[in-house]
Amino acid sequence: MKKKYFLTIDQGTSSTRAIIYSRTFNQIAKYEVKLKKYFPHNGWVEEDPNEIWESVKTSINKVINKAKISSSDIISLAITNQRETTVLWDKNTGKPIYNAIVWQDRRTSEYCNKINTGKLNKSIQKITGLIIDPYFSATKVKWIIDNINVAKTLHKKKRLLFGTIDTWIIWKLTNGQSHLTDITNASRTMLFDINKNKWSEKLLKFFKIPKSILPKVKENVSNFGFTNILGNKISIGGVAGDQQAALIGQACFDKGMCKSTYGTGCFFLMNIGKKQKLSKNKLLTTIAYKIHGQKNYCLEGSIFVAGSSIQWLRDSLKIINSTSSSEKLYSKADKEQNVYLVPAFNGLGAPYWNSNVRGAIYGLTQNTGIAEIVKAAIQAVCYQTKDLVKSMEKDTGQKINEIRVDGGMVNNISFLKFLSDILGIKIITSRYIESTALGATFLAALHSGHIKDVKQIQKIWKKNKTYKSNITTEDRKKLYIGWVNAIKKTIFLSD
Repeated sequence: MKKKYFLTIDQGTSSTRAIIYSRTFNQIAKYEVKLKKYFPHNGWVEEDPNEIWESVKTSINKVINKAKISSSDIISLAITNQRETTVLWDKNTGKPIYNAIVWQDRRTSEYCNKINTGKLNKSIQKITGLIIDPYFSATKVKWIIDNINVAKTLHKKKRLLFGTIDTWIIWKLTNGQSHLTDITNASRTMLFDINKNKWSEKLLKFFKIPKSILPKVKENVSNFGFTNILGNKISIGGVAGDQQAALIGQACFDKGMCKSTYGTGCFFLMNIGKKQKLSKNKLLTTIAYKIHGQKNYCLEGSIFVAGSSIQWLRDSLKIINSTSSSEKLYSKADKEQNVYLVPAFNGLGAPYWNSNVRGAIYGLTQNTGIAEIVKAAIQAVCYQTKDLVKSMEKDTGQKINEIRVDGGMVNNISFLKFLSDILGIKIITSRYIESTALGATFLAALHSGHIKDVKQIQKIWKKNKTYKSNITTEDRKKLYIGWVNAIKKTIFLSD
């Protein structure tokens, strides 16, 4: 065949990346554009949708040049994206009516607390698999409609459109021809019925969100339209939210398989099979994927602050020069000091779901220095992962024996070793660095027929290294008790 490559857009919270893959899924070239965040008020997090779109265009053009290929060589285009982040725009002009409200944003905390009755929360969980929280798109959409005057005017004129970032990118790539989302992104809006596979009339009515502004929902492997951005007609064949894309990229297609992605935040997913199961331990039930008519569900635990805690040390505290220096400092930390950092900068995610909590550090002494604080920040991600694992094991009644990991933090060997130590579980890294982008690429390959089914993906996936625990059960319990106490104190102080 003449066409040899896949083009994948990985639009994340911190940056947009475009990656070229060969037909054998080797990474040929990558180009990254960093994104700016805006913090208009405490707890508010925004990005400029136009800047996101420009970063997509730039990264696509640059990666094509870097790979030294022609756009006519591209088989298909795939998209994976930061989930829950919300954009509303004018259908006629293509201009956003407000900044994108990022998934980390907590501006609707007060509203969520107000409506968070046991009865409503149970109803929302039954329909969507989610719990009432500012994290999801529904209250973000409601906030924009209620607070941005032009929203109501545009709706009356039938010009208002809503989308998560995948929808925004698809709409721009297709020059306004496709107003679509995929089923995984839809399942993160708190508006989608994960049982009936459609937008919930009941929830749209409750939040007063017009159905007409919502995109059409498609399977992960579908025709999402065509783009002429590079001068040639290219099919958009695969789309998935970043965490589900990583699950696919890690080939976690069997029931009970787990992956954990450590990027800006941490997202731990377990494939629970064809039947959805609601969590009794404050985890989320969401759609893992729908491929060729087969829908699988997953349980998910979300940690709001993972790699961003290292960025905080670098950018706000300015106690490290680069994120890469954190591993060296970790190794220099005093082993006798047990410092605990609770990085609740914008509240706590699963299994606590507390928007009011703010960060704290415990166990400081006169001998505590930069190395010990860096170590505490890295270990905090591991402790929070243990919180999620314990909740997931309670929900499923199944012992987790191994986790496939990916994301920027897995380049830190000290992190991986402590993660295995505190969990007492095998931690496995993949030979493929970009699991999220690779997962989306697999979807596009399924659509184009270059892959027949998910069994073929399982054969393609190869592990890199395995990390096993090197500490005693007693030491593990002692360290974790210190973390649990730190969490309890922090929540108590915030109440």
